Amino acid sequence: AGEAQCLSYTGCNFLRQRLVLATLSGRPLKIRKIRAKEEDPGLRDFEASFIRLIDKVTNGSRIEINQTGTTLYYQPGLLYGGSLEHDCSPSRGIGYYLESLLCLAPFMKHPLKIVLRGVTNDQVDPSVDVLKATALPLLKKFGIDGESLEIKINRRGMPPKGGGEILFACPVRKVLQPVQFTDPGKIKRIRGTAYSVRVSPQMANRMVESARGILNKFLPDIYIYTDHMKGVSSGKSPGFGMCLTAETINGTILSAELASNPQGQGAAVLPEELGQNCAKLLLEEIYRGGCVDSTNQSLALLLMTLGQRDVSKVLLGPLSPYTIEFLRHLRSFFQIMFKIETKTTEEEHTGGEKVLMTCVGIGFCNLSKTMR
Repeated sequence: AGEAQCLSYTGCNFLRQRLVLATLSGRPLKIRKIRAKEEDPGLRDFEASFIRLIDKVTNGSRIEINQTGTTLYYQPGLLYGGSLEHDCSPSRGIGYYLESLLCLAPFMKHPLKIVLRGVTNDQVDPSVDVLKATALPLLKKFGIDGESLEIKINRRGMPPKGGGEILFACPVRKVLQPVQFTDPGKIKRIRGTAYSVRVSPQMANRMVESARGILNKFLPDIYIYTDHMKGVSSGKSPGFGMCLTAETINGTILSAELASNPQGQGAAVLPEELGQNCAKLLLEEIYRGGCVDSTNQSLALLLMTLGQRDVSKVLLGPLSPYTIEFLRHLRSFFQIMFKIETKTTEEEHTGGEKVLMTCVGIGFCNLSKTMR
């Protein structure tokens, strides 16, 4: 492993992608000039917290950071897993950490069971609700399933102070199965959660009514739960928000979400407006379509890359900038190229332009999984 050449990058963008792919491919990594020109140079607290998390789930990683925090050297160790706890930085949502754990968890030595504390729902990162509704079914498609695959929300925490807590558990797999996931199918039902924390429980009902006002024109089968947490399980800051998912006949799940502005920041949002805007976001995501929603594109591409030496195909909506960068990183870490075909709307008669992504997996094998 020491022979593998060190990959070198500059800047703080896509730090998570680089660390996750370095860990999976076992290639050392050096990132220079992290916010070197800013008044407050170096790694931010949420990035430092993410590096600590990577250190916790691996065994024997070597991490060196210079005094100003502008250069990071990372030599990955083995993915170890086990039962862990981690306090996430409240300046980013738990989703920031969970997205990367979803990529790493199936390849640990021991099944991962981790408690994460921090902000469960914010306006920047995918919320825990959305990842629970969309990422877990996606993992199952690749053969990562079982009773021990779960995301459980024990407490909700809104920014700025957080105070939420979730449990994420994932079984380990030796190999992933290839997928052929090219027909999203028609939407059959919409489900959702409207949550309110440390505000009147009526807020959630007002969001539900305004969202249904838009979505009922589209589909009759709509059920939006209201989730009002009180007391200890409501975190430390007030707020409310909504997460909607649309499910198709073929099991594709598309999602959208919105959260209120953090306490003391920005103008107050009316629950009615938030409900309407969230419904419109969901319709936009349905228009973009594909078999994987835009939050989970990179997770799907990673699992395709690491599959057995067989062809995997997935139909996606328009690629997000994050996904495009992720494809470049996949090429430099795993030397893998995807075949990308655009499907125009005339062929499909549905929504925006789609992209068919095809690749042959590298036959990644989880060597650290204990032999039974």
